[in-house]
Amino acid sequence: MKVEFCRLKNGEGLSLPQYQTAGAAGMDICAAVEGSVVLQPGEIALISTGFAMAIPGGFEVQIRPRSGLAVKHGITLINSPGTIDSDYRGEVKVPLINHGRTPFTLRRGDRIAQMVVASVVRAVVVEVSELDSTDRGTGGFGHTGMGAGKE
Repeated sequence: MKVEFCRLKNGEGLSLPQYQTAGAAGMDICAAVEGSVVLQPGEIALISTGFAMAIPGGFEVQIRPRSGLAVKHGITLINSPGTIDSDYRGEVKVPLINHGRTPFTLRRGDRIAQMVVASVVRAVVVEVSELDSTDRGTGGFGHTGMGAGKE
């Protein structure tokens, strides 16, 4: 499967998204910032990547955090995973948030997120008057951990 990438002017000199290992599911994305950007604790910033792409129909690209940034610095995506639809042709931007306790400096070319190409199945919406029953029923968040002997 082929995804076409268009390097934008602000992405000159940067790597396009790429897999870092043979078994990687996601391609790392670099920041196309001028100089550096400091994210203060709690601050959100929309970071340019310097590329646009053409995703084939029937697919999406999911933008996900990099685990190292999340664990070491509290840097993640404010909407994770983010979805890029196959008909979008603008610059890919990454909405980062600093959940850490200290300012984080982001520099041009830093790997800030990863993208995963995924198949999309479109559902047909069918309205019904009631749903079939299951063992779980309407049990919500934490429902499976609330039985006897579980804490």
